[in-house]
Amino acid sequence: MTQTVELPLWLFLLIVVFAMVTFASHFLFPSVRWFFRRRLERAVSRLNKRLQRPIQPFKLARRHDMIQRLIYDPQVGQAVQQHAHEEGLPEAVAFEQARRYAREIAPSFSTFIYFSFAIRLARLLSNTFYDVRLSYTDEAAIKRIDPEATVVFVMNHRSNMDYVLVTYLAAQQSALSYAVGEWARVWPLSRLIRAMGAYFIRRKSGSDLYRQVLASYVRHATEAGVTQAMFPEGGLSLTGALGRPKLGLLKYIIDGTSPEGRDVVFVPVALNYDRVLEDTILTRAALGSERRFHARIGVITRWILKQIWRRLIGRYKRFGMSSVRYGRPISLKQFSEEGRSDLMTDLARELMKRIGAAIPVVSAPAACALLRDNGPLSEQELKARIAGLMKADDDRLSENGEAVDDALDQLVERRILSRDEGIFSLSDQRVDLQNYYAASVPARVISGNTADAKEFSASAGS
Repeated sequence: MTQTVELPLWLFLLIVVFAMVTFASHFLFPSVRWFFRRRLERAVSRLNKRLQRPIQPFKLARRHDMIQRLIYDPQVGQAVQQHAHEEGLPEAVAFEQARRYAREIAPSFSTFIYFSFAIRLARLLSNTFYDVRLSYTDEAAIKRIDPEATVVFVMNHRSNMDYVLVTYLAAQQSALSYAVGEWARVWPLSRLIRAMGAYFIRRKSGSDLYRQVLASYVRHATEAGVTQAMFPEGGLSLTGALGRPKLGLLKYIIDGTSPEGRDVVFVPVALNYDRVLEDTILTRAALGSERRFHARIGVITRWILKQIWRRLIGRYKRFGMSSVRYGRPISLKQFSEEGRSDLMTDLARELMKRIGAAIPVVSAPAACALLRDNGPLSEQELKARIAGLMKADDDRLSENGEAVDDALDQLVERRILSRDEGIFSLSDQRVDLQNYYAASVPARVISGNTADAKEFSASAGS
C-alpha cells in the first residue's frame, strides 16, 4: 500500500483531469446550477410584477423535462402504438421517432435572451425600418380580458417583420410563443428562435404521430396559460390580400381546453405596411406554382449590407409606416356557448373577419388603390383622399402630411407610380407591386371609397 508507483506523465495528467471532472459533476456543478437557478427565479419574479400577463412555469421548464412530458403523454403513447402497428415497426423504434419529433418541436425559452436581447433588437429594428403606429378597435375590451385566461394573438401575415413588430409591441404584456415553420430551422438561427420560446412546426406533415406530438405540446401550453401567437394563413400573403385560414393549430388549441379549465381568449391583430420588405420576392413567388417563396441567405445578406452602407453615407430612409391594430377579442367559452354547429370553422371565419375589419389604412397601399379605382389624380387631390381614408379609418389618427409625402416619393422611386407635372398615375413597369399593395387596403375602405374620405377631400381642396 505504501509502495511507490511510477506512471507516465500523460497518464497522471489524465487521471487528474478525470478526478476534477468527477468532483465538478458531483459536487460543484449542482451547487452552481442551484445558485444560478435561484437568481433566475428571483429575476423572473421581479419581471412578472411589471408584465400584464406573467410568464407561466410551463414556459420556464427545462427543455429536457418538456420533451419527457410530451413523449409520455397518454395520447402520444396511443399514437406510438398505432404508428408501430401500421408501419410494422417495434414500439421502441416508434417511441424514438416520437422523441425526435418532440426534440424538434420543443423550445428552450431563455428569459435573459428574450427580454435582454430579443426585445431590444426588436425595438431597434422596428424603429429603424418603420414609423410604428399602434391602435385598438376596442381598447377597453382588451383590458377586460381575464388575467387567468390563455391569450392567443391571431395575426395576418404580411412580412417576416410581423414577428419582430408584434414581439416589440407586446413586450409590456408577456413573452409570446410563436409557431414557426421550416425556414427558421437553420443553425444558428434555430438556437436563437428556440431561446425566444418559439416552437417549430412542419406545415405539411403526413405523419399522424408527428401531429399527435405537436398537438400534445400545444395542448399542454394552452392548459398552462402560455401566451401564444399564430398566423392562421399559414404563410406570407403572396397577393397582399388576406388569405384563407388553416385550421390545424386552431384545432389543437380548442382541444387543449375544457369547460372547467381556464378560458382561451383570441385577440385579432391586423398589420399593414407602407412597404413590405419581401414584396418583390413574394410577387415573384405568386407567379409560380409553388406557394412558398425562397429567400437565399446571400440575397438577404447583400440587402442588409446595402442598408448599412446607406446609413453610413447618410442616404438611409425608413420604409414608411407600419401600423398594428388590435381587434375585438373573442372568448372561446362565450363563443362555444352560442351553440355553433361547427365550432372550429365558425371560429376561424369570425377571427379572419375581425382581422379584416381591423386592418389599418396606410399611405402607400391607399395611393395604389385610389389610382387603380379612379385613374390619374393631381398631387393635391391624391394626398387629400389618402388623408381622408386614413382619417375615416381611425379618427384618432393625427394628420401627418410628411408621412404621406414620403410614401408617395418612395412609390415613385421604385417605379410603382409615375409623377408627371403634379399628376400621379400608375406606372406600367411594376404592375405586380401595384396590385399587391392595392389588395392590402381593407375592403370596407374600398367599397364606395367611403363618404367620409370624399367629404374630407372636398374640405381639404377648399
